[in-house]
Amino acid sequence: MSEEKKAPSEKLELENSMVEEIKKFLGDDLLESKVQRARRVYLKVKPGAHRNAIKYMKDNWGLYHLSTISGADLGDNLEVIFHFNAKNVAVNLRAEVPRNKPKIETITDLIPGSNLYEREVHDLFGIDFKGHPNLAKLELPEDWPEGEYPLRKDWKPTGKLVKGQEK
Repeated sequence: MSEEKKAPSEKLELENSMVEEIKKFLGDDLLESKVQRARRVYLKVKPGAHRNAIKYMKDNWGLYHLSTISGADLGDNLEVIFHFNAKNVAVNLRAEVPRNKPKIETITDLIPGSNLYEREVHDLFGIDFKGHPNLAKLELPEDWPEGEYPLRKDWKPTGKLVKGQEK
């Protein structure tokens, strides 16, 4: 009494339809899209298009959970990765920012829970979330040296003393 296995394309019908829908909405602002497996969609958008994509997912897909925002050092650029759940599918939305001036617009007005995640990425990668209500330090001590971002590949401790440290 075994259940017949579905063809791979049938299993991924929801995920593929989500990708097609966002392609139609974003057009050229969608740089890459991939359905790697069931319940997992990867999207990469042009810088600045992340807000339109997130608003669309929120309004049309019932986007209901932001699990985190992470950063990645790609070498020449940095990347912000928004991890969502919509339609019971994990959606990773990626946007690159230039390494020398890493700025991207905040999503705190769209998803208030993003506040702390943006602060964390700011601390560890130096990415400025324009319009964020308060990019105060979250992970690193308040007296952490300016311009040092410990999760960037090229970061090396400078040995600068922070307030309160003794030799």
